Amino acid sequence: MTGDAAAIRLDGWALVLGASSGFGEAVSLGLARAGMNVFGVHLDRKATLPNAERITTEIKGLGREARFFNVNAADAEKRAEVAGEMQKTLEGRGEMGGVRVMLHSLAFGTLKLFIADPMKDAVTQPQMDMTLDVMAHSLIYWTQELVGRGLMTRGGHIYAMTSSGGARVLPNYGPVSAAKAALESNIRQLAAELGPRGISANSIRARVTNTPALQKIPGNEEIMAQAVSPRPRTWRRRSSCCRTPTRTGSPAT
Repeated sequence: MTGDAAAIRLDGWALVLGASSGFGEAVSLGLARAGMNVFGVHLDRKATLPNAERITTEIKGLGREARFFNVNAADAEKRAEVAGEMQKTLEGRGEMGGVRVMLHSLAFGTLKLFIADPMKDAVTQPQMDMTLDVMAHSLIYWTQELVGRGLMTRGGHIYAMTSSGGARVLPNYGPVSAAKAALESNIRQLAAELGPRGISANSIRARVTNTPALQKIPGNEEIMAQAVSPRPRTWRRRSSCCRTPTRTGSPAT
């Protein structure tokens, strides 16, 4: 099949955390094209706010609903307010349990050395805590809101964007690397706990992608250059137990 006949068709609502750029933007628009309405959470100041407005306009142009919230996704009070607004929207439309997909694509953290000279330039405890909270632990709290309020039920899917940085050493990347490793651990635990409820949870490790978040990492030009450079193919037999998975969590259902 070709054209529209071969396109994936979806329904219901998606919640995209980090909806105004990078993976969040692409997924928001992709899900809207497939038939989903979108709740989007993003944090933009005046200079970048027009991009979020453009995305909502494009989603509506596709005939879908778009409810975007410009708040700090890691703020507990704001998170509860947004979840409450989502609940009101779904209840008003008779669509409780209608959130079928949640994507966690929050990329906001500290890029600093653990050990610096002078030491005052090293990462601080508040910076480390903030990075882990935004990029890893907020996944748990948003999931609690969705499941606890009955916004997502059986058949729901939770995805979190991870990266190979969670298992690599890069200059100044320590706090974010720790957050990515914690994110994957959180997904595994959610997969185990949500499986009996019929909700899947997976992390997605995309290849190197030129997003605004990547551009903030020191040495990003070299990272991107290595990603696109041709490499000689080597053939060697590997045991399946030693292969690095590109996704962790529960199987999609």
